Amino acid sequence: MIHRNLFKLLIATLLMTIIMTYSDGNIHAEEDEVTIHEERVQLYKKTEALTNVPWYILAAVDQYERNVNNIDDEQRITGIQIPEEKWYGLLKFDSETKHLESTIQMFEGIGKDGNGNGYADHNNDEDSLFTIGMYIYEKLGHGKTYDEVFELFYGREKAASLISQYAKVFKHFNTTDLHERAFPIPKYHNYSYRSTWGAGRGYGGRRIHEGTDIFASYGTPVRSVSYGIVEIKGWNRYGGWRLGIRDTQNIYHYYAHLNGFEDGIEEGTIVEPGDVIGYVGASGYGPVGTSGKFPPHLHYGMYRDNGKYEWAFDPYQSLRRWERN
Repeated sequence: MIHRNLFKLLIATLLMTIIMTYSDGNIHAEEDEVTIHEERVQLYKKTEALTNVPWYILAAVDQYERNVNNIDDEQRITGIQIPEEKWYGLLKFDSETKHLESTIQMFEGIGKDGNGNGYADHNNDEDSLFTIGMYIYEKLGHGKTYDEVFELFYGREKAASLISQYAKVFKHFNTTDLHERAFPIPKYHNYSYRSTWGAGRGYGGRRIHEGTDIFASYGTPVRSVSYGIVEIKGWNRYGGWRLGIRDTQNIYHYYAHLNGFEDGIEEGTIVEPGDVIGYVGASGYGPVGTSGKFPPHLHYGMYRDNGKYEWAFDPYQSLRRWERN
């Protein structure tokens, strides 16, 4: 009996240790997440003071780089990766050598010293962010707009529009920590859905279903799942009355077949998770006003831009996770 009780005590102690370790790990993970966002904003604001480029513009450039380059580097605060040919100009470079800012300038490189040690280090966060800030500042001084500067630097018009959108959202919420998500239908409403990704569609030619259909009654509220900005609003012959919202993680959230839009929701409106943006309907599959060709439901899709083009991916698992939370 003594041995059995001792064994139970050991098992209970082991389970408690595992639970406490897991809990502590989650707490520390959350603390680290907050810390990295605070650390980034501090660096953005320090660079703003040096370059006169607003912190939210610098944050948006950093976020664009992080998104398209899939940055996950624990050794760096920022995701900025300036091409070496831009950084060093005509100077012969290698990854092991640090060069003085004055030397790089002699060879028409844009690399600058942001931390005051004299070297323009391609892999240093302060140097990289300061270099981007000064590049923007100098181009603005030559009469260019922010959009023109970013289109010139990245060689892509879409990059300019994405950075502009991120900047507006960061400025509005005064933070870069915007990872919260919400399920698109309030839980007190009746709804149902299953994985419908890749199913065939006949209207408009052969194509696949790029999203998940959430069936609900006419007029059921549809909510924004994320922080973001309304990128597009209006009629699409496939999606009927639809909205597209871009978040700062560069995911385009597509809400289609709506019955109508919430008052005040327009292109350029900034939203947050849980904001009502429209209402479930059965619009689409024809000219403006067509409705009733299928049961009322929300078509929800997710798309990501990779720096070259935009592609769709299955939202089903994300929806399940948001629903649980």
